[in-house]
Amino acid sequence: MIDIKQLIDTDDLATFDPYDIWKSKLGYGVKALFNFNKYLGLIPAATLTIFDDLNDSSRIGYKKQEYPIVRAFAALTALRCYQNSKVNDWLIIAKRHLDWLMTNKAEFSEHYSWGINFKLSIKKDLVYPANVGFTTITPYALEAFDIYYQITQDESILPVFQGVYEFLENDIQIMYEDDLSMATSYGPSNDRIVTNSASYTMYSYAILSKYINNKEEINSKINKLYKFISKHQNEDGSWLYEPLSNNSFVDCFHSCFVLKNIIKTNTIISLEQSDNLIYKGIAYLKNNFFDSETGLYKRFSLSNKPSFIKWDLYDNAEMLNVLNLTNDIKSARSLNASIEKHFISRSRIYSQINYFNKKRKKDTLRWAVMPYIYALTYL
Repeated sequence: MIDIKQLIDTDDLATFDPYDIWKSKLGYGVKALFNFNKYLGLIPAATLTIFDDLNDSSRIGYKKQEYPIVRAFAALTALRCYQNSKVNDWLIIAKRHLDWLMTNKAEFSEHYSWGINFKLSIKKDLVYPANVGFTTITPYALEAFDIYYQITQDESILPVFQGVYEFLENDIQIMYEDDLSMATSYGPSNDRIVTNSASYTMYSYAILSKYINNKEEINSKINKLYKFISKHQNEDGSWLYEPLSNNSFVDCFHSCFVLKNIIKTNTIISLEQSDNLIYKGIAYLKNNFFDSETGLYKRFSLSNKPSFIKWDLYDNAEMLNVLNLTNDIKSARSLNASIEKHFISRSRIYSQINYFNKKRKKDTLRWAVMPYIYALTYL
């Protein structure tokens, strides 16, 4: 039995991470080389991947780190536990993590945002510094601040909402726009169009519509972002990670992100024909990712690079969150039983299973223990 309170009732949520090898100076250099030329980088990348797998238990050379998304999930988990129990201790825990987030916002701008907290090479011409905020991370903190304010009416956190609004308005770029639709950047630059990023920006604006007076313009942006997401849903219900790229992929947990954000946005602002998008999206997930033998959801239905990972907790944790949001409790309980069977051993939660069926990446909170712990609060 996982003790949720023991896990999140702490001032220290520093954790090891599956990305530790690629955060190192050598790992970053190899990843940058692979992104520049995959043929030159393939052997070095494979070598580091093998070393990382052999180093999984000892974690030699790796350091634990705090991540904003872990703090955000800790706050969301505590708030959900409060809503379930009405025990005030959970509010105290949530506020501790919200205070951390207010103190540790991304440093690149005076506005409020949160990012991944390490330097990230995406493509040969795209590198994110460690200190920038992301549209994909900020909404988790924003949602936690929103729920906390709705419960407590604590006005000390109100500057966060204006600060996130300024981040979206001034730091995030419009990458595409026509009369009906728009897509925004992933980070604070003219970087790339990513489907789940657009959906996160949409959901952020929906939350902010409760606190910012400029509701007409906010609603227009929400609907334009939604139209972009809707337009780029494939006929089979899937979404490409980068809808305008010739070398994209379709995976489980990013697809779940899009669905989650549509579902949650629709609870605040009505989205036209969203039920149809959600139905098609969930049907695609169940038909293309679910493995009946294990009861788990696999990584990719369309991949653009090799992987040593057979099963990933992140895919299954986010699918669990989607099932919770759609009140498919029977499927959620069945999936959770499979997660417990395959990813949990002696109260330790593993994030990945390789092709030798070995559990890897023990208790890595960012990827993907905390998303899973949060999903449990619904069950």
